[in-house]
Amino acid sequence: MLYSGLLLQHKGKNITIEYDPMCDKEKPQKISFEDVSAAAFRIHSHIIKTPCVKSHMSTTFGMDIYLKNDFLQHTGSFKERGARNALLLLSKDNKTRGVISASLGNHSQALSYHANNLNIPVTVVMPNVAPIMKIQKCRSYGANVIVQGHDMKEAKYHAMSLAKERSLIYINGYDHPHIMAGQGTVGLEIIEQVPDVDAVIVPVGGGGLLAGVATAIKHLKPHVLIYGAETEKCPSMEYAMKHDEPSSVEIKSTLADGLAVPTVGYNAFATVKHIVDRLITVNEDWIARAILHLIEQEKYVVEGGGAIGVAAIMAGLVPELAGKKVVCILSGGNIDTTILGRCLERGLAAEQRLVKFKVTVSDRPGGIAELCKLISSTGVSIKDIIQERAWVHGDIFSVRVKVVCETRGPEHLEELRAVIANTYREWDFAGEYDNFARRNSTESLDDVSH
Repeated sequence: MLYSGLLLQHKGKNITIEYDPMCDKEKPQKISFEDVSAAAFRIHSHIIKTPCVKSHMSTTFGMDIYLKNDFLQHTGSFKERGARNALLLLSKDNKTRGVISASLGNHSQALSYHANNLNIPVTVVMPNVAPIMKIQKCRSYGANVIVQGHDMKEAKYHAMSLAKERSLIYINGYDHPHIMAGQGTVGLEIIEQVPDVDAVIVPVGGGGLLAGVATAIKHLKPHVLIYGAETEKCPSMEYAMKHDEPSSVEIKSTLADGLAVPTVGYNAFATVKHIVDRLITVNEDWIARAILHLIEQEKYVVEGGGAIGVAAIMAGLVPELAGKKVVCILSGGNIDTTILGRCLERGLAAEQRLVKFKVTVSDRPGGIAELCKLISSTGVSIKDIIQERAWVHGDIFSVRVKVVCETRGPEHLEELRAVIANTYREWDFAGEYDNFARRNSTESLDDVSH
């Protein structure tokens, strides 16, 4: 495989880097159904045929929701399908020299695992924002792991440079035709497992999974709707569709780190351009809520990118699918354990099951005790309570209390708010500062009922 120079802007400077001829902007390669079906035959003995089960959330959202659990692959994501297919199609000489790629984690893990299984040397370049767990996993599979760059742009720049320097084969994790064909086997399994499916919601990062799944399903059942779902923090496919070509978007911090690809693949875009039915961008709060619901109701631990299809349904972004059979691809489960805790808390807060408020009470004996007793009487559970005295705009016998508590949801929160509002003169709930009733600082709180 030959590499040639390409002039790009990097950190405000013109630089020449190497580009992958398998992902050429001027000559994009579309994949075909035959590519996908051949990949399915090629990889089936070493890829798990993951279950596609009906969700407990179906009744809640008025549609038959099926969850394609590809996070159950050995390395925790659908990426194994494309990785194995691409590795098997390497020439004997290229298998001996080895491969290199840049990835936030899932592609790196998949490539590392299957390269190790096939005795192919592998190097993976991961940006420093990649979850530590994913970096460690790649090393455990025997890969040479290089942590370089602040984002995927910089990691890929470094990997492409090394590819030429060390005569390694670069395998793009979302735009290589062999990768896309392998990912398309998810679509073949969906048609087999849910033959009368009406719509499939596919997570979108670089676009490889969307390209493969759309190619497979549209060939077999053209009437099935294919929706792509991406985070509003990195809507690169939506941007590409609007400008009729892949264009770079700014990457913002997102719960769906696996989807944070600034520019969708040229091959992927050319493949999906005319066959995807709709693109959906999803708010981060809904992604957090989807992660929470999948744990609570399905007992699945899924990363942000994998949960985005469910998030789109929960957010009410696909009302036209009511009453239909809808498959959401849970594409990955490699969520960093430190991030998981934050996602759950953010999801609880978004559902108003985790609440924060401030209230000013009397600092005389029993003042805070009465507040706790009042909260307890509503059935609300206090998680944390903090007292502030120095910054209170009242007399010295006042204390500002910050309370974090758990409720059963919006109705329970309204009950708590009503009780607090009827009892105290100074209070505010997080994000509701307009409701804060400020009292005259010369008034005493002694006469306020607790």
